[in-house]
Amino acid sequence: MDRIELLKTIPLFESLENDDLNALAHKLREVSVDAAHTVFSQGDEGDAMYVIEDGAVDIVAGAGKQKVTLTSLFKQQYFGELSLLDGAPRSASAVASRPTHLLALDREDFIEFIKNRPDAALSIMHEVGERIRATNELMTRTVTRNVLEEEDRKLTMGERVADMVAAFGGSWPFIFIFGGFMAAWMLWNSVLHQPLAFDPLPFMFLNLFLSTLAALQAPIIMMSQNRQSTKDKALAVNDFQVNLKNEVSIDKILRSQAEVLQRLTSLEQRLAAPRHVAIDGSKG
Repeated sequence: MDRIELLKTIPLFESLENDDLNALAHKLREVSVDAAHTVFSQGDEGDAMYVIEDGAVDIVAGAGKQKVTLTSLFKQQYFGELSLLDGAPRSASAVASRPTHLLALDREDFIEFIKNRPDAALSIMHEVGERIRATNELMTRTVTRNVLEEEDRKLTMGERVADMVAAFGGSWPFIFIFGGFMAAWMLWNSVLHQPLAFDPLPFMFLNLFLSTLAALQAPIIMMSQNRQSTKDKALAVNDFQVNLKNEVSIDKILRSQAEVLQRLTSLEQRLAAPRHVAIDGSKG
């Protein structure tokens, strides 16, 4: 696929005329990145957008334990396009997941292209607006994954039994049933005489039974509590990832909206200027 055809696959440029695409294609430069190497890091200056000609790139936010892979991109996909509009620091890092060949469009070349071709600028801003609307709609209806259901699907039979035992052992029915059992046991062995009274005072067999039950029940309840801690941790990690992704997305939307409005105003002023000159000339 030649560069012009590759640019046509990018929504940002798909509405451009062939002449505009040809002029833009000549401004692309080649970049090769080895696997696990960084294309750019979060916080770097936004000086170019990239098109994947071959390979794959992961878009990553955060670092260390807070590192989150926002998306994975492959051949004919692109990233870093907002830097063409505002030149702001990168909101995420781009890391090649395998040997990757990229085509880069520098912001300075893009600005020069826009200044020389205002019709192309209008088409690009229209595409940016459509993408912002699509992103807004997606964010309003997208629901995060259900971490609890994922954890429940991983349960073994022993873990399910532990959860049921812990749930029943910490309920009022268990207290009433066990209290009634103990009262019946003690009443039976206190009122009746041997051989019907099988566990007379001080109820040694009852004490042994209670000790055995407590010794078995305690580790089962601890198993269930440990699993609950794992669920809570998974929920916390999922909430962090969702919040971080939303924060990055909202930041991109706000910056791109501000840039679009700024450029529309500038373009309107530029297009209106020759008209005022003509009117003034006719009066003179």
